[in-house]
Amino acid sequence: MIIDVHAHYDDEAFLNDLEDVMARLKEENIIAISSSSSIESSKENIEIAKKYDNIYITVGIHPHEAKDAPKDFEDGLFELAKFEKNVAIGEIGLDYHYDFSPRDVQKEVFIRQIEVAKKLNLPIVVHSREAHKDTLDILQEHAIGKIPILVHCYSGSVEMSRILRKQGIYISVGGVVTFQNAKKLIEVVKEYPLELLMLETDSPYLTPHPYRGKRNDSTYLKYVITKIAEIKGVSEDEVIEKTTQNAMDVFGIK
Repeated sequence: MIIDVHAHYDDEAFLNDLEDVMARLKEENIIAISSSSSIESSKENIEIAKKYDNIYITVGIHPHEAKDAPKDFEDGLFELAKFEKNVAIGEIGLDYHYDFSPRDVQKEVFIRQIEVAKKLNLPIVVHSREAHKDTLDILQEHAIGKIPILVHCYSGSVEMSRILRKQGIYISVGGVVTFQNAKKLIEVVKEYPLELLMLETDSPYLTPHPYRGKRNDSTYLKYVITKIAEIKGVSEDEVIEKTTQNAMDVFGIK
């Protein structure tokens, strides 16, 4: 079994053929966690998870959507998070690349969602783009040592990854590691222990080489697995075994 810990199957890119995609995942013994970006997205993912037994979800508000979060969003998030196949609060965090939401609002919504996760004893799935210092500061104050943390689609420096590693924070790696310009990420993966690594696609985005530019889905994880095995000098079976166990341990998937 392979677990894709971060995809977006509520995305409109899957509007016309989601059932076919889900069938392919099942054929290849792949479980996927469909991550949410808003309250509405969370509701859509719940409906998808009800329909497909190999789909789990996270509920949460992405930093892009933070500016539109209801003032009392915690109440709604609490209720959504109680769905039996919800495994985390996410994706949540900071994005200073686009700044679609003001940075102070991003921070506030991030912290408030961490507090929801702590009350429910759930892991968090963190989005951090060009905001690594502020992300780490918030995690150190509010989350580290209290709940499991996964930083998805890691894009920080090697130095930052060493700090995360010492704190026992998980990172997930997707198609970017197969890109020709992925030297920094390759160095991160080389150093990061398999015991703290997970696999993701961020579908429908970030399709691995040689299919870069096409719509991504969880069946493309095989190319990520091959690359990680090559970087770390281990077998593909070991990559699958360790990353799957990590995902099962953190997200409670059986």
